[in-house]
Amino acid sequence: MTTEPSFSIPAHPKRRYPYDEGVEYEGGTEFELVPGEERATPELAATVRGLLADGPYRYGDFHDLPMPLWLVRDEETADVFRVAVRDGTVRLHVLPTTEPDGLRRFYDRLRAADADCQWTVERRVDAT
Repeated sequence: MTTEPSFSIPAHPKRRYPYDEGVEYEGGTEFELVPGEERATPELAATVRGLLADGPYRYGDFHDLPMPLWLVRDEETADVFRVAVRDGTVRLHVLPTTEPDGLRRFYDRLRAADADCQWTVERRVDAT
């Protein structure tokens, strides 16, 4: 019997708007979704791209970064979070108004999209 991971969010990041520097986040929570079998970053990015395209997501990607990164809104839960693919993992970055339902639904859809893979979830908290 496998235990379902918790997507509880013990710390939301705080937004800061430094003069002439856009937006910065301090603290927060990140969920790292780790495939049981090694997956190359391009393969994982293609899986995430397909999942986002199938909906119910509205999303945009960041083009000039060294890793795939999307800002995602689940249209059913209204949760907004960032999704990154890095070092063979999928990372969900909590934003100030993110709730657990949207993260859980993304994880469930990822498992369904890659049904042959067992996933583990690691939570990192920076309560700065």
